[in-house]
Parts: sequence; C-alpha cells; structure tokens
Amino acid sequence: MSTVAVLDYGAGNVRSAVRAVAAAGAEVVLTADRDVIDAADGLLVPGVGAYSAVMTGLKRVGGDELIRSWHDNQRPLLGICVGLQVFFARGEEHGEKTEGIGLWPGAVTALEAPVVPHMGWSQVSAPKTSRMFAGIADERFYFVHSYAAAEAPSNTVATTASHGSSFIAAVEDGTTWAAQFHPEKSAEAGARLLRNWVDSFSRAGLTHH
Repeated sequence: MSTVAVLDYGAGNVRSAVRAVAAAGAEVVLTADRDVIDAADGLLVPGVGAYSAVMTGLKRVGGDELIRSWHDNQRPLLGICVGLQVFFARGEEHGEKTEGIGLWPGAVTALEAPVVPHMGWSQVSAPKTSRMFAGIADERFYFVHSYAAAEAPSNTVATTASHGSSFIAAVEDGTTWAAQFHPEKSAEAGARLLRNWVDSFSRAGLTHH
C-alpha cells in the first residue's frame, strides 16, 4: 500500500482530507517530519484560510522547500484549495502581495464575480488528456474560495470552472497535481479524483523507498 504524507503546518480542518485519502487506498500520516515525508510515496498539501497565513505556516516547517523539492524531483504532489494557490508565484489579498512557492508563474487574485465567496458545487471543464479527471470529467465539485488563478501555467494540463468569470480549477504538471476545489468534500466524484491520484503513483511503479 502506498503511503501519503499530509503536510502538517498548522492548517485547520485537515481531518476530512486525511480520511478521504485513506479511503482512496493509501496509508496516511499527518506530519511535518522531513524523514517521514521523504519516505512517503505521495505528498498532499492542504490549504484553508488566507494565502499569507498558509505561506507563513509552510515556511515555519520548511514546507516551501519540501514542496519545491518534490516538484523538481517529479515526486507525486497534490495541493488542495490554498494548497493549489501557493504553488503560483504570488497571491494578492486585501491589497497585500505575498510571495508564493513559485512552481508556476502568475498571481492568485480576487475572483471577478457578483457574489463572493464562490461557495458550492460547480462543474469543471477538463481537457480529454486529464488523468486527474479520468472518469469524472462531467462531474461537479465543491468549491469555497474568494481568490483564484486566472491563467494556466504553460505546458500543463489545466481544468477550468466559472464563477462570474473563468478561473483555474485544477492543474496537472507532470506528477504535481493541484485542485482549487475540495475533493474531500466533493462526494463520490472527489473520492474518485483522489483514487486517480493515488493510483497514478501506486500503479506506475513510482513507489519511493
């Protein structure tokens, strides 16, 4: 069985993500211990709250360097909600600019929509080449956010959704995947997405030891 480390940097409300990844068929450990994370097969970065607070928490445990290392070494990485947002170069909230981890260029900015936050179920538009949305390309997923990336990083498989305007709902960049919505709160479609992620490194023989 593959092991997934859920990065513990003080983010609230991660228990549902831990349970959902376990249900997807992985052994899950919530940790910030570098050795434990290095020994895992996949790394999940949860994200709840403000961009700047998430970056502060990540830096406190060296999570920013860990995430860059996993991305650069093409090890299976999944960011959720603000966990997707911090993969971009910067976030802009309430007039404050915060430097992100910078796996991808571009900024996360306020949603241009009549009603914010975007809260509830929305359909996504996934490319046919998406592995993340295999079997669930026409499903709806649960979003809770006021900010989003408007432009997809180049050379990635990007999935969009709309709320007032189009925004990035998910990104697949090799073994780095990220979702703006919450798969752990997205019923069977979200469960299937997490299984797709776990299967992507369980079956590919990418298990790391």
